[in-house]
Amino acid sequence: MTTLEGRPATALLVVDVQEEVVAGAYERDAVVARIAGLVDRARSEQVPVVWVQHHDDGLELGSDGWAIVPELSPAPDEPRVDKTHGDAFEGTPLADVLADLDVGRLVVAGAETDACIRSTIHGAFTRGFDVTLVTDSHTAGDKSAWGAPPVDQVIAHTNLYWQWQSAPGRTAEAVPAAEVRLGSGPGS
Repeated sequence: MTTLEGRPATALLVVDVQEEVVAGAYERDAVVARIAGLVDRARSEQVPVVWVQHHDDGLELGSDGWAIVPELSPAPDEPRVDKTHGDAFEGTPLADVLADLDVGRLVVAGAETDACIRSTIHGAFTRGFDVTLVTDSHTAGDKSAWGAPPVDQVIAHTNLYWQWQSAPGRTAEAVPAAEVRLGSGPGS
């Protein structure tokens, strides 16, 4: 139902599953394993996988901490997008990459729930994409020392509000990895 005309395809968007970003993240190993399963399913169903990697003053482009975690291996033909803002669309070629693939629906997994995941799902939705948030395949580090709720509550809250997100001509859903449809859209 995307508002992007002629864009029937779905892509799996893997956001910031990088060494330094997920080091010490809540349920890191289980989340990464579920993302690896989604990547395998997407590849077997010929659904594009698009990788996003963050860099900034504290996370140097090309550094060991910037690298995708070893459990995940982007294929040589899978697009990779470098970003410097929370929203993976801001200041990047992501919109063009997805247009070239005829993508109108995104299945989103990765890190960090309370920053780049939240910014990217909203950014995608406002740009006309249908967005599926994979409820058990995003994580974050503990920021409770700065007043944030515990990570499990941040994840639960994000999953809760995203399932009720709405806008004309677009769909939002929040589903666990085992229930994700990688076809062209909801119900497929």
